[in-house]
Amino acid sequence: MIHQQQTLLRFKAQDGFIINSLLVTKDYEQREDILGIPIVLQIHGLLGHFLSRGTPRLLPHALLEHGYSSLSINTRLASTGQITGKGIFDDTIWDIDASVDFLTTAGFRNIFILGYSLGAVMGAYWAAHREPGKVRGLILESPPYSLPESKKKLYDQYGSQPSYEEIYQQARALLGDEPYHSPHDESFIIYRACGPSSEPLDNEIYTYKTWWFMISPEAQGTMTYRHISRIKLPLLIMRGELDPLVEPWEPEALANLAREAGNAEVGVSQIPHAKHDCMENSEEMLKVIFDMFSQYSVA
Repeated sequence: MIHQQQTLLRFKAQDGFIINSLLVTKDYEQREDILGIPIVLQIHGLLGHFLSRGTPRLLPHALLEHGYSSLSINTRLASTGQITGKGIFDDTIWDIDASVDFLTTAGFRNIFILGYSLGAVMGAYWAAHREPGKVRGLILESPPYSLPESKKKLYDQYGSQPSYEEIYQQARALLGDEPYHSPHDESFIIYRACGPSSEPLDNEIYTYKTWWFMISPEAQGTMTYRHISRIKLPLLIMRGELDPLVEPWEPEALANLAREAGNAEVGVSQIPHAKHDCMENSEEMLKVIFDMFSQYSVA
């Protein structure tokens, strides 16, 4: 058993949003003992870290078993952000800014960002619009080529109520010409959004504004293919070979866009026997992550 320190932290983004996070490190006597060790800044999927299973819950302690640290953050899109109207996708860039600043100020020298599912979309958007600093690499786990296109396929597949087009028209009518600054917003339910029944697990809840910036045809921030060519960081894209949500062509298509733009440090790994959550094959997932650490960490 490796002794560990687990610390709940709160710090603010530039607009005052409070980011709740969990720092997991091995025990140390001198802080310098952990500052050179790779640390993973982990960005959650749709549910947030503290409500989720799979990678968000399992990865920190799997990393620790091999001597690596992690900081798992809950952005404004975690948990109820999409329901309360606070979870505007484009604003999550400030949450990642604050998290990277926290780790950099603390003295960590080898920061790797890992985004899972929706978190991969957030991580790619951040890396495309920010300088790397002390961030050594970006790991995208199960990123869709375009989140709006992926969601529309699911809505169409299961016959969502309302339909994708109906939601889009309702959102346009409510939010007007400047959706970000619109004083009008409402919560709504999409039945059969991600499954064939009207049971709760197959439904989704948003506000029109959070849906607009995450799912709508205008949600350019979540169209990862539009941003990936601007990423300068070493990049690893992972997909479970049995993933029902991200199609086999999507990781390589994203990687090719990055390579064509001049990023020579781009890798793609299909994780055997895993679905959307690559930690279903933790041994193989960790192997490719540790290989990235060894290539891009600095002394």
